[in-house]
Amino acid sequence: MNKILQIFRRPDLRNKVLFVLALLVVFRVVSNIPIPAVDTSRLKDFFAQNQFFGLVSSFTGGSLSTLSLGMLGLGPYITGSIIMQLLTMIFPSLEQMYKYEGEAGRMKFNQYSRLLTVPLAALQGYSFLVLLARQNIIGQLSPLDWVAALAAVIAGSVFLMWIGELISEKNIGNGVSLLILAGIVARFPASVQQTVFAYDPSQLFAYVGFAIVALAVIVGVIFISEAQRNIPINYARRVRGFKVYGGVSTYLPMRVNNAGVIPIIFALSLLLFPGMLANFFAGSNIAFVSNLAGFINGIIQSQLWYAIFYFVLVVLFTYFYTAVTFDPKSISENIQKQGGYIPGIRPGPMTAQFLNHLLNRVTLVGALFLGLVAILPNLVQGATGISAFTVGGTSILIVVSVALEIMKQVDAQLSMYEY
Repeated sequence: MNKILQIFRRPDLRNKVLFVLALLVVFRVVSNIPIPAVDTSRLKDFFAQNQFFGLVSSFTGGSLSTLSLGMLGLGPYITGSIIMQLLTMIFPSLEQMYKYEGEAGRMKFNQYSRLLTVPLAALQGYSFLVLLARQNIIGQLSPLDWVAALAAVIAGSVFLMWIGELISEKNIGNGVSLLILAGIVARFPASVQQTVFAYDPSQLFAYVGFAIVALAVIVGVIFISEAQRNIPINYARRVRGFKVYGGVSTYLPMRVNNAGVIPIIFALSLLLFPGMLANFFAGSNIAFVSNLAGFINGIIQSQLWYAIFYFVLVVLFTYFYTAVTFDPKSISENIQKQGGYIPGIRPGPMTAQFLNHLLNRVTLVGALFLGLVAILPNLVQGATGISAFTVGGTSILIVVSVALEIMKQVDAQLSMYEY
């Protein structure tokens, strides 16, 4: 409570918080403006029968299940960011731009991600609209109506991307994560209602067990998010004139979960893309294409295979994103330039190898934890048979992690005002 009062006593910080809250309200408004000619009853049945799209819809705040302007959420933008990050491993010029050209290079790199959002939104939007038209969820539309609907979906995705970046600029949490958090919170009352209506006294122990698991996940998320390995660093003494520099010891923190919730968001976005394309090509006249689309659909709809792919993607993206944000070679060079060294390890390449080895071991714990939490809904539903428990683990992880990140950023800004 004291923190909240401090926020509103600081005009600059108060204005930032109010600005972010206003953008979240705009996000919810956009998420509730539907595109025309939608059969709501068939749409509801479609999402009830399709677990995968139901899961994705929960992270758009229900925008996908209501076919609103923001139905794709930040999916195209996130997919574009993933593609650009992967391209840095193929094209050295992109890696140079992203890692070594400072803020100007990173701004240019992010601009490419924004531009890539438009064709991806067009592809995903068109695929999903065609899929719904085949299910007779969308009525007969003229070519002009199709263009208008697709343009509205693309505009909605670009608009949400812009809102997310505006939020990030205010340093009150990550814009993408905060919008996903807002979508999850917006769906919370409906999820509670669904759970209450589906309640069966004979399954009381299953509900109690789920509550215990949810509490354990919250504690685990907080522990993993805050856990870090402190690597001791000593600095040699240097004498310049009559002054002595260095001679101190410090620590290099290496977090267990250096990637936050980004791997889960990336994995969901990557699963969404082939899922939409497979549904789009399922009615193809070419036997090979339709069979391949049916095979992919079968994997996505299978709880076992879906959980396996989801788990593997989360683990891979945890390592990938950690490698992007924590560069052992660059860190070892900076330590050496400042006259520092890790006790028992030679400065330079040996330090980089040591940091890389340690990073892989520490990240493994965080990656496995994120993967298990991501597939927790599948495990719980498989054990209890209660479909009301879907998206529990992932939602809890995102809510708790984003809340912790917001608290840290607000605390940092409050600390700045004290000096």
